[in-house]
Amino acid sequence: MSGSSAALQPPASARKPVRHPDAPAPGELIGAHYEHCFGCGHGQSHGLHLEVRAGEGVSLTAEFTVRAAHQGAPGLAHGGVLATALDETLGSLNWLLRKIAVTGRLETDFVRPVPVGTTLYLAAEVAAVSGRKIYSTATGRLDAPDGPVAVRAEALFVEVPVEHFTDHGREEEIKAAMNDPDQIRRTRAFEVNP
Repeated sequence: MSGSSAALQPPASARKPVRHPDAPAPGELIGAHYEHCFGCGHGQSHGLHLEVRAGEGVSLTAEFTVRAAHQGAPGLAHGGVLATALDETLGSLNWLLRKIAVTGRLETDFVRPVPVGTTLYLAAEVAAVSGRKIYSTATGRLDAPDGPVAVRAEALFVEVPVEHFTDHGREEEIKAAMNDPDQIRRTRAFEVNP
């Protein structure tokens, strides 16, 4: 990252992250945390439909293909869409820790343009944990896991209680998620959104 802020630097007392024993196995598809999430859900026709897989330790990989609906300039991905892909990827790391957390800060570097039709390969890992704070990094590459770097990010996530979502979300969606008969989907709906 170029010039990341002090807020994204873990304190000296931070500890190495520990993968939760019930986290998805390396290589396992993590799946959408909420069907209507713009980043990972399949209920949004113009969403990213990000595919996330658990990695070793507290890391993961993700990918999505930039479509015409994701344009900013003609033929190029919108920077906000790329930031969303980074945020969603970084947020998915919290599933490996089995913590409910929200984005506190996200800093991005846009290294090169990302054309429509390009598949962006993202890799992310948790660098450190300090109390409720989770420090993470991600890199997005063009057209291959080892392709040229297009975007990078550093993030700070903050662990929150589930009431963060149930007290502030729109009542209709909260009730629908809470009444889902699938316990796993019900639990995951509230795991990683601001």
